Amino acid sequence: MKNFAEKVWAATKKISRGQVASYQQIANIIKYPRSARAVGNALNKNPYAPIVPCHRVIKSTGEVGGFADGQKKKIALLKKEGIIIKEGRVLGWKKIGPNLNLFHYDKFEGKSQ
Repeated sequence: MKNFAEKVWAATKKISRGQVASYQQIANIIKYPRSARAVGNALNKNPYAPIVPCHRVIKSTGEVGGFADGQKKKIALLKKEGIIIKEGRVLGWKKIGPNLNLFHYDKFEGKSQ
């Protein structure tokens, strides 16, 4: 049976290049809906990066959030994957329900803003 951190890493590993998910979405996926902050703590200790792409997890508000190697590095990695970021926020990010489209990022909407 997987512990909490292993569940977080397994869910995060499913985020494809060019997509993002929120800490809250990961918490919902692993059935710990009140544990968004704990998701961030588990990702901060991720020993499997970049196989487990913790840089693809952002705040529910669309803000980039923290990163063990620093926020500038996280932004650089996301931009390299085609994510558009302006003033520390992912453009095109839409906060959606916990059980809907889990990894939603509309690049076209982001480019049009």
